[in-house]
Amino acid sequence: MIKSTCLHAAFSVALVAASASVMAQTQRGEFPAKTVRIVVGYPPGGPTDLLARTVALKLAEFWGQQVIIDNRPGASGLIGAELTARAAPDGYTLLTVPVTYAVVPSMLARMPIDVEKDLAPVALLAAAPFILVVHPTLPVTTVKDLIALARSRPGQLNYASASPGGMPHLAGELFNIMAGVRMVHIPYKGGAPATTDLVGGHVLLMFNNMLSAMPHVKSGRLRAVAVTSARRSGALPDLPTIAETLPGYEASGWYGSLAPAATPRELIARINGEMNRAMRLPDVAQRLAGDGVEAVSATPEHFASYLRQEVAKWGKIAKASGAKMD
Repeated sequence: MIKSTCLHAAFSVALVAASASVMAQTQRGEFPAKTVRIVVGYPPGGPTDLLARTVALKLAEFWGQQVIIDNRPGASGLIGAELTARAAPDGYTLLTVPVTYAVVPSMLARMPIDVEKDLAPVALLAAAPFILVVHPTLPVTTVKDLIALARSRPGQLNYASASPGGMPHLAGELFNIMAGVRMVHIPYKGGAPATTDLVGGHVLLMFNNMLSAMPHVKSGRLRAVAVTSARRSGALPDLPTIAETLPGYEASGWYGSLAPAATPRELIARINGEMNRAMRLPDVAQRLAGDGVEAVSATPEHFASYLRQEVAKWGKIAKASGAKMD
């Protein structure tokens, strides 16, 4: 017991000393003085990885230092999150996460970290609304049509998603709860087979990402009904939101950056400013728009508040619907 207490005290002293050193470097304008690592809890080539690489390239230009991506896939991103939470709080290890980061606490019985306490929000980077798309044979052109049809045929309409417990699944469950309907979830092992079956008419509708859905909408093989964001998408300004029919509905994907919890606030503010600067660049916005993603700028405080809201919101939806991850 004495040994454990001593070790904890020693660690605390070391942490305070490290934080003081980082603050001094920040005040002198010396950060970063070496390579910065951005951890991604997913494999290379996915949307979270590609966004992190876009940000890393710009930060490297701003700072004149190398910014590398460290992919640590597994456990719904939690391997990378735990690694970052245990890293030195000096700004040299950051984490890029998707909205899944706010969802997993309600899906897993045991968590290796506390997503609201062990990592500090740095910047909200981007938003990625989904599109509600239906097979053309379904007599639905508006959200109002879908609600009326679902109410007349309880348990007979189905919707696909890439996996159980993912955002497209929860978007459907949120719709069920807010609209007072009962559509049946059909989970797939990936977005591609789910979209293929939707196009083939084997399932009736889906809350899909823009990149996957829009080619089929343009070809007439799917019909776009609405977007899931609170506001209309800049990429599809004529497509209404679900919230225009169901006030308060929002089920958007998003991406953000976090740092170890003890990272000095002054350093977080500086990194936030540089990340916001990167996301405001026209070439970054254009590159993301091609994937149906919208660049975002926000303060650390705004992101922290938004993260708390998202964790609470999806926790309630998961509990009410019984949704679980594989």
